[in-house]
Amino acid sequence: VCSSDLFKYPGSENSTLKGINLFFKKSKKYAIVGKTGSGKSTLVNLIPRFYDPTEGRIEVNGIDLRKLRLKTYRKRIAAVSQDIILFRGTIRENIAVGKPEASFEEIVEAAKVANIHDFIESLPKGYDTLIGEGGIQLSGGQKQRVAIARAVLKNPDILILDEATSALDSETEVVVQRALDEKFRDKILIAIAHRLSTVINSDLIIFLKEGRVAGVGSHNELYESLEDYKKLCDIQFVMEIGK
Repeated sequence: VCSSDLFKYPGSENSTLKGINLFFKKSKKYAIVGKTGSGKSTLVNLIPRFYDPTEGRIEVNGIDLRKLRLKTYRKRIAAVSQDIILFRGTIRENIAVGKPEASFEEIVEAAKVANIHDFIESLPKGYDTLIGEGGIQLSGGQKQRVAIARAVLKNPDILILDEATSALDSETEVVVQRALDEKFRDKILIAIAHRLSTVINSDLIIFLKEGRVAGVGSHNELYESLEDYKKLCDIQFVMEIGK
């Protein structure tokens, strides 16, 4: 449950989120969409408790998040954002950073879900290839897939993807998305994305406008009933056709 009546960043006079009241259920895939500045990233950052709501609360199974042991709770969540942080080390080490005790087989399986295994295998030293300073330099899309593999390996109950496939081409994105949908079919998957193809098959789409929930429903429901969502989709469609 996410009930954030009000959220302001420290030192800000303006509210970023207002009147949010959402329920996220197991075995569901959610998409959060809206224009830039509508509060999408802020909303998902409340879930791992990177911030607390200024007013309201976040609950997990009926328990206020502030009453849970944060370290234990965060072990059940993985998040992948646009800003990928990789450290100097091997690809194997970078994937396993959240689960250092993982077996090599588990690391490979996570890499396959992220559609990065074949690329890694093509490298002279495979998973033992150094990246970063003194090693190979990965492209934006490769970095994102390593980060996705890292999140998959953790096997969280909640996976948050904040524009996590923005650097991938459309074909690769579809492959990764399908693999994630299958892997997390019994968990909670929450994705922020601008590409219509990424969100269209979600169980529920949450449309934010100026920090408020303007609509919740399937793609078809929102397209028929919410003019702002329809405009966003039509613009995206024209942009994709023009590529």
